[in-house]
This record gives sequence, structure tokens and C-alpha cells, in this order.
Amino acid sequence: MSGQIEASDEAPAEKKGLGRKKILLLVVPVLLAVIGAGLWFGGILPPLLGMGQPPAMAESRDSGPRAVAFLDMPEIVTNLNATGRRPVYVKLRSKLELARAEDSALIQASMPRLLDLFQTYLREMRPEELRGSLGTQRLREELVARANIAVAQAGRGDAQQIRINDILFLELLVQ
Repeated sequence: MSGQIEASDEAPAEKKGLGRKKILLLVVPVLLAVIGAGLWFGGILPPLLGMGQPPAMAESRDSGPRAVAFLDMPEIVTNLNATGRRPVYVKLRSKLELARAEDSALIQASMPRLLDLFQTYLREMRPEELRGSLGTQRLREELVARANIAVAQAGRGDAQQIRINDILFLELLVQ
């Protein structure tokens, strides 16, 4: 009888060993996958595998700091499209951020067109549209788009297209 008892004691011990092996076989690949994903998304693994950098990152590191220039815009004071008897005015002082410093002369030559486009757009805006940071951001996007349209006409013969990156508001007063 003692032989039967020993055999039954060995069976649960073998099952425990198999259970641990199964858990180990499942945990190790999952753990390796998590570590690999962390290294990949952390940016450590791609250079080790010789995959290099994404084109945008490689381009920005190779070119060094951007050589941007800023051009002062004349002050704009115009009325807004307001309902009611009392007129509402906007005063705007801004600077243009240019992609290349050498484009400033061509942009300066197209300044009357820029001022016309800006004033025409501002006159159609309602005071409610300029409220808050969202209104200011929309105004910035619209003015950048209009500025790029205006300067694109001035630089048709240029090999590289003239580009305005951003408009920086120095003063934006609605009264």
C-alpha cells in the first residue's frame, strides 16, 4: 500500500511543476513583448536596429536651427461687423514670421495687398468671433492663409515659394 500512496503524492507534485511551467511559458513572451514595445516606442530600439530616424526628425536635426525673420505689420484699426447702433472697433498690431529672411523685400512690396486682405477680413468678423483663445487662434489661421495667398502672387518668378509661417499678435484690442 505504501507504493500506491507514494505514486499519488508524486502526481500532484508533477501537476504543480507543469502549472508553473505553463505560467512561465505564458509570462516570459508577454514580458518580452512589453519590454520590446517600450524600447521601440521610447525610440531606443530603432537606431539599434539600423532603422534610422523618421524623415521629419532627421531633417530638423540636419538643417540646424531655422533661420526665420520677423517683419512688422503696420497697425490696423477697423470696425467690425457689429449689430446695433454702436460701432465696435478692432486694433491689431502684429508681426509676420517668414520662412526665409531674404523674402522680406518681396513681402514688403506686397504689403498694400496684405493690408487690404486683412482689413477686408476683419471688417466681416463679428465681435463674438474674436472672444477667447479659440477666436484668436482662428483669426491667426485665417490671416496666415490670406497672407500666403497675397505673397504667392508677388513671388511667381521665384524658384522657391515665399511662405509666411505664422502671425504673432502684439496687440489685439476689441472696443
